[in-house]
Amino acid sequence: MSWLTKFFKFREKSDGEVVKPFLDHMEELRWTIIKMVVVQVLAMIIAFYFRKDLVHILQLPLAKVDPSLPGKLIITGIADSFIISLELSFFTGIALAFPFLVYFIAEFVLPALTRKERKFLAPGILTAFLLFLTGVSVAYKVILPATIAFFWKDAQEMQFTTMWTWNAYFSFSAWLCFGFGLMCEVPVIVIVLALLGFVSFSLLNRTRPYAYTLILVLSAVIAPTPDPMTFITLSIPIVAMYESCIWVVYLLDRRKRLQSNDF
Repeated sequence: MSWLTKFFKFREKSDGEVVKPFLDHMEELRWTIIKMVVVQVLAMIIAFYFRKDLVHILQLPLAKVDPSLPGKLIITGIADSFIISLELSFFTGIALAFPFLVYFIAEFVLPALTRKERKFLAPGILTAFLLFLTGVSVAYKVILPATIAFFWKDAQEMQFTTMWTWNAYFSFSAWLCFGFGLMCEVPVIVIVLALLGFVSFSLLNRTRPYAYTLILVLSAVIAPTPDPMTFITLSIPIVAMYESCIWVVYLLDRRKRLQSNDF
């Protein structure tokens, strides 16, 4: 049984055991994507209106390293200022639209939530949103300045003429902050997969060493500096959250076993 078939069977089960044709699932998926795109575009428009303020915020980590550094960044293309504004609006739009995007995904995955189950949907979305914002904030305030300081000082020590571009800086900082924000979503993703029946406590317990290795590797990629404090700041919280997820999944599995025994 493929994962797609298993997923559609889960949707049918959550929708009152209603068996739907494959195309019906795809049609609902199409409308879910359309709603997500519309919300994302609206959020991008709002973010684009405040693009000057967003660029100023993006300059603050540079100023922490060297007050003159923000003024040293250059653009090399005619349309670079507009393209950077669009990219900045895109990432900011994701942050603004994040709760709605998660809600649309949950609405598609669980099409027939009961009133009792919907009570847990809002706290779950809020938790996912707060974890994402926490990850982005930590990366922006701690990891990004430390990473920039390392590479800036290294260039100065090597006596290189430094001509950083806005394109390079934005791509580096956006993916670092966005990547750490997504890594903080690991607990939510693991628990959702457990609820969907794709993972279990025994599976997570067996693969724990591989998961920790992957987390450490991703942490090293996201923050490529030899500073041990930066690496610890990035990796240890993710490892701790993942470990807590394993035991949450254990409780979920135990609850399922107890409920099956009652029947």
